[in-house]
Amino acid sequence: MDQALHDKLTAWRRHLHAHPELSLQEEKTSAFIREKLTELGVPFTAGIGGNGVVATLRRGASDRSVGLRADMDALPIQEANDLPYASSTPRVMHACGHDGHTVSLLGAAALLAADDSWSGTVQLLFQPSEENGAGARAMIADGLFERFPMERVFGFHNWPGLEAGTVAVHHGPVMAEPGRFMVSLHGTAGHAAKPDLTRDPIVAMGHLIVALQTIVARNVDPLDSAVVSIGMINGGLAPNQIPTSVAIQGTFRTYRPEIRDRVLQRISDIAHGVAGTFEMKAEVEFVRGGLATINTELEEEVSVAAAKAAGLPVRRDIRPSTAGEDFTYFLQHRPGAYVWIGNGPVRDGGELHNDRYDFNDAILPATAGWMAAVAKQALAGELSNG
Repeated sequence: MDQALHDKLTAWRRHLHAHPELSLQEEKTSAFIREKLTELGVPFTAGIGGNGVVATLRRGASDRSVGLRADMDALPIQEANDLPYASSTPRVMHACGHDGHTVSLLGAAALLAADDSWSGTVQLLFQPSEENGAGARAMIADGLFERFPMERVFGFHNWPGLEAGTVAVHHGPVMAEPGRFMVSLHGTAGHAAKPDLTRDPIVAMGHLIVALQTIVARNVDPLDSAVVSIGMINGGLAPNQIPTSVAIQGTFRTYRPEIRDRVLQRISDIAHGVAGTFEMKAEVEFVRGGLATINTELEEEVSVAAAKAAGLPVRRDIRPSTAGEDFTYFLQHRPGAYVWIGNGPVRDGGELHNDRYDFNDAILPATAGWMAAVAKQALAGELSNG
């Protein structure tokens, strides 16, 4: 990538960083993408699954096709960075690097449009609403794969702490299946000075919180992985009253359906068991957040070959993350791979979803270069998943 294009992409990325939009609200971001695609001379279709945009590049006589995906939404976080391009929208921030992902795909469009060495069709998927888990499904429901044929699909996430520009390609699982659980315990309210006349849900909830922490330690094979974390607890209105109810909410993360089912069954069993022990009732609710993101084997190798073709270092030893990613919905319809590209050292605690995070503009040649290279690699080979 020449310096002029790098400078242009950096300016575009910083514009998006300064003007973030939440899931389902990405109207200006979508308009910006359409404006830049027009400047690049790349045809597109807007309004796919809401604010989604699909651009299409065709060259040569090949009937091969591939999809490249980038997400575009931001998070409800107040930015703490003192940057000239810091978020101008209160309590909204690109704290996950989707601004960089979007611009990387625009950069790949620019590189592919100027390159006559490939033949086939490249579908560039600018996806809204990743953070709320709705965007990929909305695009698919809007006929994505029927309207924009592609044989396989690829995407990436920037990764703080991984060496800048290094491509991490996992074998199999990349991201976990995310989900939420809510448990309410309903006892009998009364005066805190007369606890014997009550059924105290606060005490019971204390036992439940401790008991839930045994699920991963004692109900999941040590060679498997799972997370059960509690993030919210609500109950009580006065210091001298025992309340009627106490509620908690938390998250679970797993990689395999059988482990997920075991974890959810244990949450339910333990909640009802504790409730029975303390003579009260339990309500348990689960919200599934999708499936684990799992690469297909052939596309892993295509991703590695693309990184090498782009002159980027590759790592195969990085462990998967328990974070979730709705790219998995694309993988339910087409084979593909999702890689991480190093964002460089973490500065000032700026991990993903942190108010000090910032996408590293220095890696734009790597991210855009890998996306262009993986499209060319996928179109060039005699690939088969049969």
